[in-house]
Amino acid sequence: MADGETLLFTPAVEAETAAAWEKVKDRITPIEWRMHAPLIAEINRLKREKDAVILAHNYMTPEIFHGVGDYVGDSLGLAREAARSNARTIIQAGVHFMAETSKILCPDKRVLIPDPRAGCSLASSITGADVRLIKQRYPGLPVVTYVNTTADVKAETDICCTSANAVQVVEMAAREWGVDKVILIPDVFLARNVARQTSVRIVAWEGKCMVHERFDAGDVRELRASYPDAQILAHPECPADVIAEADFAGSTAAMIEIVERQKPAQVIMLTECSMASNVQEASPRTRFIGPCNLCPHMKRISLQKIYESLRDGRYEVVIDPDIASRARAAVQRMIDMPPPERPARYDLVAASHHVDVELI
Repeated sequence: MADGETLLFTPAVEAETAAAWEKVKDRITPIEWRMHAPLIAEINRLKREKDAVILAHNYMTPEIFHGVGDYVGDSLGLAREAARSNARTIIQAGVHFMAETSKILCPDKRVLIPDPRAGCSLASSITGADVRLIKQRYPGLPVVTYVNTTADVKAETDICCTSANAVQVVEMAAREWGVDKVILIPDVFLARNVARQTSVRIVAWEGKCMVHERFDAGDVRELRASYPDAQILAHPECPADVIAEADFAGSTAAMIEIVERQKPAQVIMLTECSMASNVQEASPRTRFIGPCNLCPHMKRISLQKIYESLRDGRYEVVIDPDIASRARAAVQRMIDMPPPERPARYDLVAASHHVDVELI
């Protein structure tokens, strides 16, 4: 589509996007859809033309998640899909560290991010220089780094993890290094929640996710009083007192799995807003109740920007080869680990280990 041309909602576009419309029609108005559908049709055409694949995080808006995402999922799922994709070009519908992770795993592929300003408060909380100083202070301890970090941080890391496998990775690192203490950075709330699931002692950094740190235990109690029949689910990037008040705490994949398996009548998800919208399609009989917190970085990614990224080949992710090579070892070690039989659950009420982390 040449510059200056208008993408129109034609009968052909309506027919081509009908399947996606069925998935989002309870969350997007027909007026909005008439604006989204032409972009969806053109993006899907460009993907075929340019041998491109779109990896869409669970926090993307419904029109992206259901309309153009070739693979949708959490950070671990996106990383695994990037590693096995045969497409020449990867469009990362997510934030910048995710695009960097795709490039780390696929150095010969072109990786594009529709808006390079789509950052992450957690990723920006720590640098590679910080990690080098941490290793000097704690020599001999393995460094486990949350995948929500920049490439230069991953390059200083022994193995990466996600919230879905953090306990598994921490315990594996302790066994392999023959130690009883592991450095887990940068999310302090994830570190504290992991510490309560394992006998391994945790050294932590004071990083936080701006979406999940805003929830508090009072929010949960107020919601419980207002919606006594609702099941309350929390992400492990939330503070520990929030996890303790919730009915279930687990990774993005774990929250999706429990809703689809248990089919509760009402659910409250303490996470990013688009998560509930996207899970709703697979669980139509479940009523999803707020609150949620928007991630302003994720919301920088739009259909229009994805279209322009595909059309013009912008914005390409470039990583220093030495940093990418060292980071790849840490990410690949995570990818190569056998997946848990079921996504991790963080049960703080029943946890047997009630120790706090050692803050750096």
